[in-house]
Amino acid sequence: MIEPILDASPDAALEAALAECASEPIRVPGAIQPHGVLLSVAGNPLCIEQVSANCANELGLDSEALLGRPLSVLLSPEQATIIENAYHHPAIPHIDPIRLTLGSAHYSASLHRSDDVLIIELEPFVEAGHEQSRIITRVLRNLQAATTLETLFDISVHEIQALTGYDRVMIYRFEPEGHGKVVAQALTGLLPSYSGLNFPGSDIPAQARELYRLNWIRVIPDATYVPVPLIPTLRPATGQPLDLGFSTLRSVSPVHCEYLKNMGVRSSMSISLLDGGELWGLIACGHPEPLLVSRELRDACAMIGQLLSVKISAIVATDIRREREEKVALLGQLADAMSRADHDILDGLVSRPELLQSLTLADGAAVLIDDRVHLFGVCPATEQVHALYLWIRDTGLARQQSAQRATGLQGLGVFHTNSMHKEYPESAAYRDVASGVIAFTLPKPIDNAVMWFRAQLTSTMNWSGNPAHHVSTSPEGSAPHRLHPRQSFDVWEQQVTGIASPWSRGDLYGAEDIRRSALENDLERQVQREKEAVRLRDELVAVVSHDLRNPMSIIIMQCGMMQRWAVGDTHAENRNIRRALGTIEKATTRMNSLLEDLLDTAQIEAGRYQLSRLPLGVTSLLEEACSLLVMLTTEKNIELNCTAAQGLVINADPERIFQVLSNLVGNAIKFTPKGGRINIDAVASENEVLFKVSDDGIGIPAEHLPYIFQRYWSVKEGNPRGNGLGLYICQGIITAHGGRLWAESSLDSGSVFSFTLPRHEGQDVIGEATFLKQSGTTHRLAQSISSKLERQQLEDRLTRAGLLNELNHRVKNTLATVQAIASLTVNSSASLESFRKSFDARLFALSQAHDALARAEWISTELVDLIEQLQAVNAGTYKISFTGDPVTLEPRFSLTLSMVLHELMTNAVQHGALSSAAGQVTVSSTLDAGHNPPTLKIEWKETGGAPVAASTVKGFGFRLIRRSIERELKGKADIRFASTGIIWSMLIPWPDKPESSL
Repeated sequence: MIEPILDASPDAALEAALAECASEPIRVPGAIQPHGVLLSVAGNPLCIEQVSANCANELGLDSEALLGRPLSVLLSPEQATIIENAYHHPAIPHIDPIRLTLGSAHYSASLHRSDDVLIIELEPFVEAGHEQSRIITRVLRNLQAATTLETLFDISVHEIQALTGYDRVMIYRFEPEGHGKVVAQALTGLLPSYSGLNFPGSDIPAQARELYRLNWIRVIPDATYVPVPLIPTLRPATGQPLDLGFSTLRSVSPVHCEYLKNMGVRSSMSISLLDGGELWGLIACGHPEPLLVSRELRDACAMIGQLLSVKISAIVATDIRREREEKVALLGQLADAMSRADHDILDGLVSRPELLQSLTLADGAAVLIDDRVHLFGVCPATEQVHALYLWIRDTGLARQQSAQRATGLQGLGVFHTNSMHKEYPESAAYRDVASGVIAFTLPKPIDNAVMWFRAQLTSTMNWSGNPAHHVSTSPEGSAPHRLHPRQSFDVWEQQVTGIASPWSRGDLYGAEDIRRSALENDLERQVQREKEAVRLRDELVAVVSHDLRNPMSIIIMQCGMMQRWAVGDTHAENRNIRRALGTIEKATTRMNSLLEDLLDTAQIEAGRYQLSRLPLGVTSLLEEACSLLVMLTTEKNIELNCTAAQGLVINADPERIFQVLSNLVGNAIKFTPKGGRINIDAVASENEVLFKVSDDGIGIPAEHLPYIFQRYWSVKEGNPRGNGLGLYICQGIITAHGGRLWAESSLDSGSVFSFTLPRHEGQDVIGEATFLKQSGTTHRLAQSISSKLERQQLEDRLTRAGLLNELNHRVKNTLATVQAIASLTVNSSASLESFRKSFDARLFALSQAHDALARAEWISTELVDLIEQLQAVNAGTYKISFTGDPVTLEPRFSLTLSMVLHELMTNAVQHGALSSAAGQVTVSSTLDAGHNPPTLKIEWKETGGAPVAASTVKGFGFRLIRRSIERELKGKADIRFASTGIIWSMLIPWPDKPESSL
């Protein structure tokens, strides 16, 4: 390890002196250097608040003649106007220097804001020579051309030396450990060389570094100067010292002047170098004699520092990018290994240990998965690795992310150090194998981490003077706590242990890339597991629903029949039987309703809630709904009123909206006393229709309102049989329509449930008193209102029979299609693998068509939807456009054309236009109703690809296309091999009347 910079037990005087140095108010020294004059102005009109004490010698006016006076006592009206304009633009903190003439003297005036004060700094004006301008141009050109840091640094120090005349110019870089290192130097004269030497971090305290970060340049023309105080010392308006943080004349710390003297330097200049807004280093200039660099030349040097900062950031970024590109192949192999892992994704890294170590050029690596620790290469013991992991997980990562000095790597989620024992002292026991550590963890419930290790390097570190003697205090009897810098800057060697070779930015980004790949793989697996869980749940719900609803329907029907048989029989035994049958029927009906709710809930949670929207007149909707719902209110003699503003039309699923209304009204009935009132109102609200269901019932406690729309939540009082799904489903229905549902209530004041639905602006409206029957709502009404009616039971049976017939018909057709596809694919496949790929692709196309029909309730699909579906399956990779007549396809046409389009797409990608990046396909349709019989013409036209010859593409794809069009649709399909690409023309007889799907 590096030996301590300070003695183990510094005396109290030294501690106090160091504390005083750390808190020295360097921004408000109350004085300036004597090579210029300072004035501060504020107020309206502008008046002079403070001046430097040398104003009489330099300007010919003493402080009494200036303080509290307007600028006109010193400047001409034109010059005063320039200052006024600068003061009234506070958004510009620094104004370019201006040339002022005071009497016969010419000054360069720099202006900057400090709170509400404008600070004016005057220095003698020096005309820039032609040679200086030429050098500045050359410097900027050479810096721009540099491509490596070494070249950039060497150009910078030599050109700035030539430009300014300083004997020594060096680039001083701040190291991650806090100290500084000289990485480049230009030297003439007798000053000693500091090239390659390290300087203790205490040479530039924290408050000085922060000032350097904010201020590009500092200059001391003569370190033996006597400070010139400000008059008055404090600002008259605030009683506070004037902030000189951005002043180039600011007087510096006496300790710093003594430091320069001990170095043999009498004049100095430093230019800040920033990377990502943080202090990266300095250009430090020194000279053994007094030297004043003009304001204009200093501005040029500051510009060079800014360009150098940009170039440093750019070259570092280029180096990082190159390192990352060199690791791309490794990262790809490791990511692939993780994706192939059978169990935990990190098992994939365990299978490729040599790649894992190569990624960061580590001596060893460890992978932790739950209670397993896998070690590769040179590593600490298993117990030590696990303890280190716990410290990094619980302390190390958080500590590194909250570090004050940004590294440019924060937020990566990767812990890194090349001196582990400094962070975690317990690791000193194994620093010989793990002084350098990179580690990351994953946000998983089990212990997991990947760690890389580097062994310590034993080396020699050269310091500029003994770092243990970097400061001292005044001799006893002198001023208390007076701090003095070290006297010697001679080379001092120090043996370094416990430090590994530093990790490069590329190493750290490589670790982060692996972490990101692990997270993505893990997330993908979680998504797949969630999808599988949803699929299994949906299957379970469907099976349970099917296996339960059919027997329950039979039970309900048989109960009704048995009750009819017992009508008129007054024997007590038969009365008991009728009562029992009624109980069974009620329980079974309730179970049916619960199954419906569970199916709705499953669809809502899976995001697959299906709606059959129709344009509905709101007045008709409410009138018909109320005529049915009023049957629920008779037992409690509750008044049900429905009102709607005229002319309102919504685009909604009538069955689902009735489901919402019946649920809300049903709840209102449960909690409204006998003789109460329930109102259903609908009014226009901007682009929506606002529905309100209000009652004068017992209300809902305020503490319950946040939970009423959650699954399985219900108020048991007055609703002992509620399953807690009704309002949850209502909210899902309204949300699926693009609306909102909310409740307002308080105890004993009734409740108001409000929901909005988008308005429909069209003219076509479903006729009155018909839509509920059209949408099948009578089935749900049977469970809500009149489950005992034999007529309804008969309708249920007919509905079930129709569904079974429809299912049988569709399954037979689908199986026949699959059989044909399999047979033809076998005949055209050269191998089992080619058969599998072709068969899978064709089955997928068939399933996509089935999905489209299922979403449309097996009624019809649009031709353009099939083409858009083809685009979606290929993630929009290929250019396919559609023009022509809109065509609505019945199920038989949809399935066949979906297969045809799939084959056309496959052929175009493999052989045709879409095998070229510039290729595209245009699909057009023309419906000729005047032809006998009516004919649909579909043209598939490929352009932009290489010409295709007939001899190169004959195969099963073409045979399937022709077979499908000619046999399945009784049409005709022709192909032309044009110079621009393949053109398919398909003529299909079009039915006069739509087919029934049954």
